[in-house]
Amino acid sequence: MAIFAACLCMKNEHRKFKRNYIFTFILLLLTVAIMHHGRAKNQSPFPFDNYLTACSDTIIPVIQTVSIRKRDTNLVKIPEDSLSRDLVKQVKIDTFHVRMSKDSIDAPVEYEAKDSMILDVTGSKLYLFGQTNVNYKDVNLKAPEIVFDQKTNLVKAKLKYDTAGNIIGPAFLKQGDINTMSDSLEFNFKTQKGLTHSSYFQQNELYNQAQVVKKIDQETIYAFKGRFTTCNLDTPHFAFRARKIKYISNKVAVTGPVGVEFENVPVLPIILPFGMFPLQQGRHSGFLPPQFTVTDGFGLGLEGLGYYKVINDNFDVTTRADIYSYGSWRLNFTPTYRVRYRYNGSLNFSYQNTHQGFKGDADYAKNKSFYLTWSHRMDSKARPGVNFSASVNAGSSSYTKYLPTNAIIDQSNGAGGFYSQPQSFANHMSSSISFQKSWIGRPYNLSVNLNHSQNNNTSEVTLNLPDINFNVNTLYPFQPREMTGSGKWYYKLGIGYTGSARGRTSFIDTSFTFKQMIDTFQWGAQHNIPISLALPQFGAIQISPGFSYQERWYSQKLFRTWNDQTRKVDSTITKGFYTARDISMSVSFSTAMFGTLNMKNKNAKVQAIRHVMRPQMSVGYKPDLSKLYYANIQTDTMGRRRMLSLYDGGVYGPFGYGESGSIGFGIDNFLEMKVREKADTTREQEGDGLKKVKLIDGFGITSSYNLLADSFQLSTFNLYARSTLFDKINITASANVDPYLIDSMGFRINKYAWQGENFSLGRFTNGSLSVSTSFKSKERDKDKKAADDQFAYDNYDNLTADEMEQQMDYIRRNPSEFVDFNIPWSINLSYSLSFSKILRRDYSGFDTRFTSSAQFNGDFSLTEKWKIGANGYFDFQTLKIPSFSMFISREMHCWQMSINVTPFGLWRSFNISIYPKSGMLRDLKINRTRTFRNN
Repeated sequence: MAIFAACLCMKNEHRKFKRNYIFTFILLLLTVAIMHHGRAKNQSPFPFDNYLTACSDTIIPVIQTVSIRKRDTNLVKIPEDSLSRDLVKQVKIDTFHVRMSKDSIDAPVEYEAKDSMILDVTGSKLYLFGQTNVNYKDVNLKAPEIVFDQKTNLVKAKLKYDTAGNIIGPAFLKQGDINTMSDSLEFNFKTQKGLTHSSYFQQNELYNQAQVVKKIDQETIYAFKGRFTTCNLDTPHFAFRARKIKYISNKVAVTGPVGVEFENVPVLPIILPFGMFPLQQGRHSGFLPPQFTVTDGFGLGLEGLGYYKVINDNFDVTTRADIYSYGSWRLNFTPTYRVRYRYNGSLNFSYQNTHQGFKGDADYAKNKSFYLTWSHRMDSKARPGVNFSASVNAGSSSYTKYLPTNAIIDQSNGAGGFYSQPQSFANHMSSSISFQKSWIGRPYNLSVNLNHSQNNNTSEVTLNLPDINFNVNTLYPFQPREMTGSGKWYYKLGIGYTGSARGRTSFIDTSFTFKQMIDTFQWGAQHNIPISLALPQFGAIQISPGFSYQERWYSQKLFRTWNDQTRKVDSTITKGFYTARDISMSVSFSTAMFGTLNMKNKNAKVQAIRHVMRPQMSVGYKPDLSKLYYANIQTDTMGRRRMLSLYDGGVYGPFGYGESGSIGFGIDNFLEMKVREKADTTREQEGDGLKKVKLIDGFGITSSYNLLADSFQLSTFNLYARSTLFDKINITASANVDPYLIDSMGFRINKYAWQGENFSLGRFTNGSLSVSTSFKSKERDKDKKAADDQFAYDNYDNLTADEMEQQMDYIRRNPSEFVDFNIPWSINLSYSLSFSKILRRDYSGFDTRFTSSAQFNGDFSLTEKWKIGANGYFDFQTLKIPSFSMFISREMHCWQMSINVTPFGLWRSFNISIYPKSGMLRDLKINRTRTFRNN
């Protein structure tokens, strides 16, 4: 019967195949093979008109993928089905004369089904059941049930339930970067149009759900009764709901009236007439929304309102404005530029007109000021040997004095971010523009710099322009080009050159005039020619002789005389061209000594202590070539006289006074021990379970003795020490000890400290101490830590040094926005102490400047979602806390809340912010800020 049915079917279709009897005979053989054998499996394109026909009422359940090529020999595999367990041999079918239908699709369709396949030849339909998978070009379709209509090129898929009523699986469609899961869908392979019901799909950071989705082309999608959010939960914490939505892939999503809902509860008053949500990756132009704020001195304000414009791939501009109710306003203009593999940079110009308070009030203040920053970096591979960089921070000294909280645009990103209170504490600004060139293959180096320094408290501005340096690396004139072995001793005789020239001027920015700048301009230059010789080592001692010639050029001389009438020193400056020279020669000796104390008890925790000493000594001579440039001047009413140089206040300063024949000496110490402990991968492991632990990284003392001086032959002792205790506590200390006594006015007398009535080794003239440490608990989730590290690498690795510094500065000023909930607690402590004795300007004595402060910051997790932290510092000199702030952060999955409080200090403020984590919605920020300034 099966053979008869096949023949009858072929008779009904003979017109379609134009009585191709050869092809009919082959179909007959294939039908017989199917009846005697079980199943086969093929993979192929699927044009039905070119395919062997069977009666519409004949059902052949198979799991197969058919492969029939136009005008080619085809291999059909028919696998085992549920009715037969026999195997079918592979049958080759020659379709050389089969015509292609005009409505055939233009690419292969690969499909498979794990359950069964039903082929309806009369209706030109294919039914797939089970875990199906269909691929066509960039389209991938998966569903429990799929129907393909070859006449219309339309494929239909839908979800399916099992006997218990559970969903087996949804209909899944992927095309390009769009993934869609639906209850049912229809898709046309030829027109690329589709229609889905109860669909869920993702567009970049947006997770979308809609009752009906209509796909017009590869980029355009319409949605009816849709909901979209950046929360990836099935029941999102928040969402936007609109009746009509249009998506343009990787560009924008546009809606009609759109509302907001939280936990599926709509917020009825918040309904916008329309919505536009950018989906475009990378840079694109658009408006920048403002941020509402309230400050005590400026009133209500809108900050950050502006527009971001992309000019081209290499250039963009950000313009922002801040407006306050008391009349203050600020404009920020920020262009950025970049040429890949060559250079990149950004510029920011800010102009502000401030009105603090109201006219007529006692504390009313009005000010106009500006601020300019410029950052430029050149890629090192653009021009090997040449580099140009710039870091400019300049402006009016009064700019930061009238800067409210969250006022000036942060340059860490081109589209926004804000400075905060610490900016107002800045009392110093500096800039540097540098050009450097190295001649490859030659020992020459050139650098040209423009430097700027500005004190905001005194309004004094100092410019160094230009600052030119030219160096010649050490040359060995007696060394042959090709040398074997150590060579002769004089082969190591080297000579070099270092030259520099600098111009300098200073002025007060509030009373700036070009005449003042020209009158205070002075220049100078210096030349240094060192000659060195590296002699072979004599046993354990290394000997290194050296000779140096220096010459300096000056543009002015400073003459000082004592005025009996005014009872002070008068000064007179004479312009001109002046020179001074100096010669020095020396021989240095250095060695190293080692000592190890081994413990007898092999089971002791401390197995050995190792001490390394590096003593050094030098003998030097310097003739007195500068005595003509010094004068013995009375400096106070007591008749004290000092040797003062005519070149004091010059660009490079004077050479030292007097002839010198000095002996320098010093010693450096290093101490470590070997301990027995459990394996620790964080330290250097030794054999037999031993590891090295550093006790003192360095401790030493240096000084010198001048044999030719008539007084004060012994120079000050320089002490230093540094250590890292337990790999946790960093300690650095240094001090200078003067071995001579002083009089009641603080001036030195030629008498050693230990020769006085009270024995002493000397007095400390200046010193510093810094101690820092940090502690934190272990990460809860190491995989999350690795993911965060990868995110930081992807986002910050390509930043310039200036951009990285600005980003880190923003993080330091806004710690609540960068809370690491993966670490339960962390604490950082540091202490700094410094003091120095400075001669008064009228030479009447010395003043001691003393500073001591402690810095602290830390945080700990109250729960897995709540974290609290604080940072600030304490001034031991005033016994006050000049700066202190604390924060509370709440991690809310797709949102984050932060509360920042500064209860006292120059600025007092309160801020609460709730914002989504998604970068696309970063401007959707609920913020409340109040700021008060203590004048």
